[in-house]
Amino acid sequence: MPFVIGSDEWAKIESGLLERAELFNLLLRDLYGPRDLIRTGVIPPEAIFAHGGFLRACAGIRLQGEHDLIIHSVDMVRTASGDMCVFADRAQSPSGAGYALENRTVMSRVLPSLFRDSHVHRLAHFFQRLRAKLSQLAPNVDEPRVVVLTPGALNETHFEHAYLANYLGYPLVQSGDLMVRNGFVWMKSLEGLMRVDVILRRVDDWFCDPLELKSDSQLGVPGLLGVARQNRVAIANPLGAGVLENPVLLRYLPQISKRLLGREPRLKSAATYWCGERKDLAYVLANLDQLIIKPIFRGMGRSQTYAVMSNAERAALVQQLQAQPQLYVAQERIVPSHVPTMIAGQLQPRPAILRTFAVASESSYLIMPGGLTRVGLTLGSPLISNQLGSINKDTWVVASEPERPVENVPLGERRAQQQQSVGLPSRVVENLFWLGRYAERAEASLRVLRTTFVMLNGADMLPRNCRHLLLRAVTEVTSSFPGFTAQPELLDDPEKELLAVVLDGGRLGSVRSCLQAMLNCAEESKELLSSDTLRVINDVRDVMTGLDQALEGGLMSAPEEALDPLVTALMALSGLAQESMIRGVGWRFMEIGRRIERGLQIITLIRALLVRELPDGEQATMLLAMLQVLEVIITYRRRYRGRMDIAQGLELTLIDTSNPRSLLYQFGQLQDHIANLPEVGISSRELQAEQRALLEANTTLRLSHLVDLARAGDDSGRRDELDQVLGRLYHLLTTIGSVVSDKYFDHRVGPQQLVRAVWEG
Repeated sequence: MPFVIGSDEWAKIESGLLERAELFNLLLRDLYGPRDLIRTGVIPPEAIFAHGGFLRACAGIRLQGEHDLIIHSVDMVRTASGDMCVFADRAQSPSGAGYALENRTVMSRVLPSLFRDSHVHRLAHFFQRLRAKLSQLAPNVDEPRVVVLTPGALNETHFEHAYLANYLGYPLVQSGDLMVRNGFVWMKSLEGLMRVDVILRRVDDWFCDPLELKSDSQLGVPGLLGVARQNRVAIANPLGAGVLENPVLLRYLPQISKRLLGREPRLKSAATYWCGERKDLAYVLANLDQLIIKPIFRGMGRSQTYAVMSNAERAALVQQLQAQPQLYVAQERIVPSHVPTMIAGQLQPRPAILRTFAVASESSYLIMPGGLTRVGLTLGSPLISNQLGSINKDTWVVASEPERPVENVPLGERRAQQQQSVGLPSRVVENLFWLGRYAERAEASLRVLRTTFVMLNGADMLPRNCRHLLLRAVTEVTSSFPGFTAQPELLDDPEKELLAVVLDGGRLGSVRSCLQAMLNCAEESKELLSSDTLRVINDVRDVMTGLDQALEGGLMSAPEEALDPLVTALMALSGLAQESMIRGVGWRFMEIGRRIERGLQIITLIRALLVRELPDGEQATMLLAMLQVLEVIITYRRRYRGRMDIAQGLELTLIDTSNPRSLLYQFGQLQDHIANLPEVGISSRELQAEQRALLEANTTLRLSHLVDLARAGDDSGRRDELDQVLGRLYHLLTTIGSVVSDKYFDHRVGPQQLVRAVWEG
């Protein structure tokens, strides 16, 4: 249910937002420039210098063009009079624009006819203008490289960072992907260092440079501020813009506007009282129950006060206000208007906050038509925040007539937006590599577990030797040691151990731990994954959540059926990678990881089930188990007329290149992918280490005689030659994985603070 605003009402709001963005741009330039507003007494100096967002190190930094404030965001509510009232400005790294775009995408799909017939103003032009403006910021560069800097996948708004990077077509980077060298910022990619010209940052000011700002920050790039100071990289919004979020500015905004624009702002701001003023402090202390108390800086660890306080809480607050009055403001408590919201299938009123966005253009600012509407959880909710679970909705600015088509970016600007070779940060490629490995590892674990359940719970009693070999194979394939290999007592009562191998997230090698690692890798590289791929990954997460209930109460009631949805989801993920991903370097590394891991799992399975010599009947059972795990039992029966023979089983699973689950097929795929990887270092005709290991593995397997591999030793009771060949192939595959990782991925430790000053007294 969207929040609907008419065009006439929006026109008034839009003009006020344009004026406010221009005002805050001038204010930002003054605070880090001549500081006339402080010098002439319009703003008390302690109101600015006591704010944590004012960074003295950023004084004098200017961006190219007329605007330093590239993106400006405003939080406002509709009051009882029907007018919009602003209660906060966001200028540091405003979040929400990506969520607004995602909401619009969803609404246009869910209600296409209603959306089309309502003549809703479109959002695309806002993001086109943002892309064009970022390209124009690059100092003296015709084809700039723009990146989006994110704190990482653990950040609460990381979804938006990845969504925006994907939509705008920019690489999503973290602090470890960037470095400062020779006075410029560089991105570490597979092709080497690539110069970065513009950074759209989503990291707070204070954390962006551990060299000059927060010394223990792990989210910033050492030396970034120095490069910005030399005008060799443009940062949007510029470092230090967080000072504009100081709520004290609302107290003096009419005077600021008169000085900078010659008139008071059109958009009304919430009545604000700064406790650093004696009169304001006296008023605040006398009206605590009617006001909202806020710290002037959100990073101070203090929270705003809403509800009626107890006597003890009131006394503590009064003591804080009297001890450090300059650090607090108070605002009038505005009751926001309520909007229709769909709750449990019914329309109910909920209080709403509207966050709007402005982006700098050539002459002024462009306002996003609408924005992000957030609604409270309950009727009359005093606090509306996504951090507390509040939901957000689409905002429609509707016209009485069809909206005129907005022209695309002019051709002259389009060329400026074309980037050089985009490249991929080595961190992202490494996560794709491990995404492939963990997905394949989880699938192999699920398949061997599913076969084990079927055979243990079958109608025929499984021979003791077969039962023990099969259970040990579970431990070896999943690497969930010690498991069944070192605890013989588990062999006769395996249910609890099997349950742990599936569900115990803290158990190394368990299905849950593999899937969680896979999901973590997907989060780190989600900007490269299609929406369908992300949907499948969400399905995996949902199935994992319901797996506990499906397997509650023991493993004896068709547990293989509980694992089927996970196998299906992983197969869908593999299919999407084959059919939907561009055959670029990221896809190749994901496939390399998948092929290495599948080869290792094939080798481990065969060694676990076939190396030990058993009587014919039991040997046939183990061969059948191996063929079922590798999904080739039907092919084997049709090809060999159902006759169970070790040599024929090895032919199908080791050297049959028409079988995508054979070992030789994996070698062929690896050879193709490795040959197409970018060259690193000096080009040479000599075989690289990974190529040499792959050639040896391929030759070793092709020169092996299957009959000799299938033959057991005279006295050992084991197929020693098979074990030795597979052991060598396992070593060569792990060598390929290690060499590729060392060659292409960045394993350097990030910058760390070596000395921490401690002050006492």
